[in-house]
Amino acid sequence: AQERVAETRGEVAAATTAANTARRTADHARGAVAEARARYAASARRVTAARNRVTTFVSASYKGGDLVNLNVLLGARSPQEITQRTGYVDRILSDERAAVDVLRSARRDAKQDENTAVLAQRAAERAASRARAALDAAENARAAAEGAVVHLASLSSRRQAALSTARQERAASLARYREARAEAARIEAQLRGWASRQSGHRAGPSLRPGSRLLMPVRGWKTSNFGMRFDPYYRVWQLHAGVDLAAGGGQPIFAAADGRVIRAGWNGGYGNFTCLSHGRHRGEGLSTCYAHQSRMLVDPGQSVRRGQVIGRVGTTGASTGYHLHFEVRLDGRPTQPLRWLPRCLC
Repeated sequence: AQERVAETRGEVAAATTAANTARRTADHARGAVAEARARYAASARRVTAARNRVTTFVSASYKGGDLVNLNVLLGARSPQEITQRTGYVDRILSDERAAVDVLRSARRDAKQDENTAVLAQRAAERAASRARAALDAAENARAAAEGAVVHLASLSSRRQAALSTARQERAASLARYREARAEAARIEAQLRGWASRQSGHRAGPSLRPGSRLLMPVRGWKTSNFGMRFDPYYRVWQLHAGVDLAAGGGQPIFAAADGRVIRAGWNGGYGNFTCLSHGRHRGEGLSTCYAHQSRMLVDPGQSVRRGQVIGRVGTTGASTGYHLHFEVRLDGRPTQPLRWLPRCLC
């Protein structure tokens, strides 16, 4: 845009020079037309005066021809002088007629000069008009280019402001992410500690070999377990469960018999409930339910398989209504799909 500004400024300078030159040419042409018309008018006046003199002389000669001839003859002192005086009259008339012819020729030349000057004036005025149009176009292009520079400067300023805001939000998001990671570590430690404390007695009925958990919600899978780019924190991290989309307020069911280990607000998880389901092959088995709109159980409470323990929501680090469902062994997240019905129904 800056290069275009420099280019258009040069175009304006060139167009201004061309317009000024064309204007001066048009002014000169108009002056030439005025001069040619003045010459023509003067020539026409001289032709008219000379023609009037010839006409008067011829008329006087015709009306008083005998008297003129008599005066010529009476005034002559010899036959030779009579001849000379008679020839003199004819000579005067002939000279006047010749002068008229010369003046008529001069008038024709003056008229031709006027016509030529008028054509030159018209051409010069057309050139001046085109030059003015070119100058206007160059001025418009320059204004547009300078407007583009201003616009780009504004865009750049807004981009810098947006970038600054994004960096601040990024820093805040990373801080929330670190907090969420720390909380996830605390959850894992809590569940592992619970499993360790319950190793000597049953914390709930264990799953029979080959049995599966109940689907915790009637919905469909939208995100799988594993490493992914988190759409909320905008970082690559382990997605510790599966996301099951469902309408807001739909019931959330306990996946198996068990006891409520925790039920409360948990940062990025939002309203968060974890259930202990006893031991599986020597490891404590638990399930967790995140982003609930409502929690319907309390810590320490026993629950039955299929019991409604909460409602689907979008609390915490959530981008829409769904249930984030986790299965953990001694507090470690594992693939939930190995524990759920293959049809997810």
